[in-house]
Amino acid sequence: MTHSNPKELEIRLLRLFEAVYSTGSVTRAAATLELSQPTVSIGLSGLRKHFGDDLFVRTANGFAPTPLADQLIWPVRELLQGADRLSSWNSVFDPTTEDRTFRIAMTDASHIALMPQLYAHVRMTAPAVRLEATSIDSTLARRLQSGDADIAIGFVHGLETGFYQQALYLQDWICLTRNGHPQMKDGMTRDAYERGEHVAIIGGTGQALLEDAIERQKVSRDVRLKLPGFLGIAATLTGSDLISTLPRNIGESLARSAGLAVHACPFAIDEFTVRQHWHARYHDDPANRWLRTMCSNLFARHI
Repeated sequence: MTHSNPKELEIRLLRLFEAVYSTGSVTRAAATLELSQPTVSIGLSGLRKHFGDDLFVRTANGFAPTPLADQLIWPVRELLQGADRLSSWNSVFDPTTEDRTFRIAMTDASHIALMPQLYAHVRMTAPAVRLEATSIDSTLARRLQSGDADIAIGFVHGLETGFYQQALYLQDWICLTRNGHPQMKDGMTRDAYERGEHVAIIGGTGQALLEDAIERQKVSRDVRLKLPGFLGIAATLTGSDLISTLPRNIGESLARSAGLAVHACPFAIDEFTVRQHWHARYHDDPANRWLRTMCSNLFARHI
C-alpha cells in the first residue's frame, strides 16, 4: 500500500469518505454533503490514490467497504468529531459560572489599597472565581509569560518587549501621623517634618523616588524605625509619634482603617504611575481580558 503526502489529506475528503461509507452510495453521499455526484467521484478517486486501495467496491447492493475502509472508518470519525468540536469552539469567559483562580502580582500596598475592593467586586459578579495575590520580584516576567501570574499591578520596571500595559492612576505622596500628634498643631510644615521622628519602608521602586527627593532637596529625616512593607505602618503610627511618608493611595487606605491623620507632604516628591501589565500571549484571552477590564473599571482614573 502506498500513501501520498498525509498533509494533502483534507478534512473535506474525510467527510466524503465517511458519507460514502455510511450511505453505501456515491449518489446518496453527494446528496448528504450537498455536492454534485461528479465532485464526490473525483474526491473518492483522490482518496483511493492516497491510500493505494479501492476503499469501496461496487456490489449488487451498492458500494461495499474494503477491509482497509473498515479499519479507517473509526479513526476518521474520531478525527471529524474533533474537527467539529474545534470549529465550533466558542472562546468566551462567563464570570457568572467560571470556576478558576486568578493570580495577580502586586505589592503589599496594593493588598491594602486595592485588594478589598477587587475581591468584593469579584465576589459579587463572579462567585466561583478565586483570587491569589503573588509577589512582584525578579521572576515576574517569566511568570506572566507562563501564565503563573495573570496580570501585575504596580509601579513595575523591566516589562517592555512582549508585554502590554495600561495606566491606572497617578500616585502623589502624603504624610501620616496619629491624631493629636504633638508636633502637628500647625500642620505638617517642613520644620515639623525635620524635627519629627520617622518610620521608613525598606526598598521598593516608589521608595526610591522618596529617597531621591530627600537627597536632592536636602531634607533632614530622622528615621527611627524601618519596616519591610506597609502592613505594620498603621499599628506603629497609632501607638507612637512617628511620621510616615507614603503614596497617597495606600496612605489614605491606612488612614481610613486606623483613624490616622493625613497631612500634605511639605516638599515635592515625583509622582509615579500605577499600571497593570500582562503578557502578549494572553492579550486576546477572554478570561485575562475580563480581569483587566474589571481592574480598569475599578481603579483607572483620568491621568
